[in-house]
Amino acid sequence: MKAMMLTGIRSMAMRQVPDPEIRRPTDVLVRVCRVGVCGSDIHYYTQGRIGAQVVQFPFIVGHECAGTVAAVGSAVTQVKPGDRIFIEPASSCGECDQCRAGRTNTCRRVGFLGAPGQGSGALAELVVVPEESCLPIRDTTSLERAALAEPFSIAVYAVRLYGKPIAGATIGILGSGPIGLSVLAAARAGGAERAYVTDRIDGRLLVARDAGAGWTGNPDTTDVVAEIAALEPLGLDVVFECCGQQQAIDQAVELLKPGGVLVLVGVPEVDRISLDIDLARRKEIVLQNVRRQNGAGHEALELLESGKAPLDFLITHRLPLERCAEAFDLVAGYKDGVLKAMIEVGGA
Repeated sequence: MKAMMLTGIRSMAMRQVPDPEIRRPTDVLVRVCRVGVCGSDIHYYTQGRIGAQVVQFPFIVGHECAGTVAAVGSAVTQVKPGDRIFIEPASSCGECDQCRAGRTNTCRRVGFLGAPGQGSGALAELVVVPEESCLPIRDTTSLERAALAEPFSIAVYAVRLYGKPIAGATIGILGSGPIGLSVLAAARAGGAERAYVTDRIDGRLLVARDAGAGWTGNPDTTDVVAEIAALEPLGLDVVFECCGQQQAIDQAVELLKPGGVLVLVGVPEVDRISLDIDLARRKEIVLQNVRRQNGAGHEALELLESGKAPLDFLITHRLPLERCAEAFDLVAGYKDGVLKAMIEVGGA
């Protein structure tokens, strides 16, 4: 089969590789159709690593995917050949302490598509995943929309991790790329009252406005903390940091009300971040990290399919597998108004 492989920093090449095989009774062979380019894919492309996860080149990345079932193992009962599915890229062991505690996203033996040391990715014609990773989609749902369910499930999980009802909450979203806009959609679907959204790209702020943000601001040209504080003198209930930047983390601590929650969704490129611990302590700020998603895939897919969280507007670019490097360069460079680049691997 054809596969697009990372061959070095900012280097990709199409290779012929062996077809993956069904080895376990619960395996499902999937013909990949659509793959969204994720920010974590870009980290591997430009940095060769995310923290301790270091790429050994050549390597296939990609995990925001949807396709059709090509074949199934002998024990598979939930899907059959020809079914159109969204793929949940993480698979857990179901046996470790984390899985038993309901934390499958931090499974001690987690496998993840396109993650170094865990699993080969989806930028290939075929991929094998366990049955529990296959979520059937409606006949009326496009495979493009289904591929958006993976990043949206992270947003749904992030809103859930706020730990309180989002309905009526006053929220901040710092960074309005695909994840930030997905958080906005999830929060609005849950009834969030007012959303204050920032980004350093003015075009993304316009998109956020159209998507329901009540206020937007560019921190490079506006004192976003002062302007939001003037509108919300008591502070925000929750801030979702969605860009992985130190500046945004500092702004979040200032924006939150005492007892507020800072949800860290963005993935920093650096190994360490810092906090104004005096301010965070005096406010008794709750700090909540987000690790992918934990069982939010079904809810995300239902919100997308029902139209309660319309996100098709995120897809700004569509390129074939052969032009994958071009798509990665677009996303890495924030070029041409890109939000989500969608790779067309096979027929829909």
